[in-house]
Amino acid sequence: MITPLPIDPFLPQVLERLHASGSLVLQAEPGAGKTTRVPWALLEGGLAGGRDVLVLQPRRLAARLAARRVAQERGERLGETVGYQVRFEEVAGPKTRLRFMTEGVLTRRLLADARLADAGIVVLDEFHERHLDGDLALALLRRLQRTSRPDLKVVVMSATLDTAPVAEFLGGAPVLSVPGRRFEVELEHQKLPDTRPLELQVSSAVRRLVDEGLDGDVLVFLPGAAEIRRAREACEPIAGKAGLLVTPLHGELPAEEQDLAVRPSERRKLILSTNVAETSVTIEGVVAVVDSGLARIAGHSAWSGMPTLQVARVSKASAVQRAGRAGRVRAGRCLRLYSRHDFDTRPEHEAPEIRRLDLAETALVIHGAGVAKLSEFDWFEAPNSQALGAAEELLQRLGATDGAGRLTETGRRMLRFPLHPRQARLLIEAEARGRGADGCLLAALV
Repeated sequence: MITPLPIDPFLPQVLERLHASGSLVLQAEPGAGKTTRVPWALLEGGLAGGRDVLVLQPRRLAARLAARRVAQERGERLGETVGYQVRFEEVAGPKTRLRFMTEGVLTRRLLADARLADAGIVVLDEFHERHLDGDLALALLRRLQRTSRPDLKVVVMSATLDTAPVAEFLGGAPVLSVPGRRFEVELEHQKLPDTRPLELQVSSAVRRLVDEGLDGDVLVFLPGAAEIRRAREACEPIAGKAGLLVTPLHGELPAEEQDLAVRPSERRKLILSTNVAETSVTIEGVVAVVDSGLARIAGHSAWSGMPTLQVARVSKASAVQRAGRAGRVRAGRCLRLYSRHDFDTRPEHEAPEIRRLDLAETALVIHGAGVAKLSEFDWFEAPNSQALGAAEELLQRLGATDGAGRLTETGRRMLRFPLHPRQARLLIEAEARGRGADGCLLAALV
């Protein structure tokens, strides 16, 4: 039996409005069920016209878990009607019509099939995260709607999205708001700054939860895998005495270890996670959250020109999402390892990646889609002209484009690799010199 969710009564409206306008912006609060229920309703309702429904997720883990949940609810094996595709992994078959995928995978699909001929509907989930690939996907899809695929339907979904700009970009698309299902979450902040190492702060918070009668799972948000390893060592003595199963959760883990963290267990769990568990993924059994208030935020190095990840404070929106993980199935509590003043001084949202990342890879993809002048491309949010100019200059220096903005043969070969143009150019040159293996090693080290 499928558990009723708050979004279920709204599904007829979703179908009706999308059918009438061709695009829809859906704002659904956490716990509403948008990620699993809307895509299936679109497929079952026939709005895709016999073509596939593609659902974009910001992270590989979310794509895989969402696909598995939908398949389970429909009593099917994953890879039959419902499948997923992320980098280096695809679970799908000839009968698959509902595909969950990461945003970058769609970009690659568009390069291989400019009309996206097999897709009838594309859903962009958790769009509020404003990843560069997500912004690019929306712009390319809107370009398709205006040119060769006016029949292509687009749905943009989020819990915390400012809907007006997206609706306007999609030609005045209708907006539908859906309430969620959230239980009360008791918030606690640090009263005084704690200068101890982060792993000791985490172990103290976990000990406190255990001492005060913990009766479910604990989800701890940490910046990255290194912090997770240190926190695991610090928490093992407490977990051993309390009978807690300690499980890490981050994007680089094998699928089996990720499943161990998110699947229900007979033992109470202490889940040490990065921000992969912040949205899209509901981990049943979580009754308490410990929030470090930190994450690794994508940026780029002015020295090397390569992408970077720097530990930084998360926004208010992310902190609220994290706390909400404790109130998905029952009332819970959230221990924030920072003060209320610290929370109050944080930005409302993280700056969109298009404002802070290097644009060279994005520029190469847009040129690959047949756009010669990036200044004429219809961006959802136009990037800084200086950043765009720097990306164009780099592509010309690497020999990827000519003076008119057209891709060269070298540029077309660079597009084969889902890498930064600097790394792609290195691989091509190494291959031409008969040192392909050395080139791969150097590209990985850059």
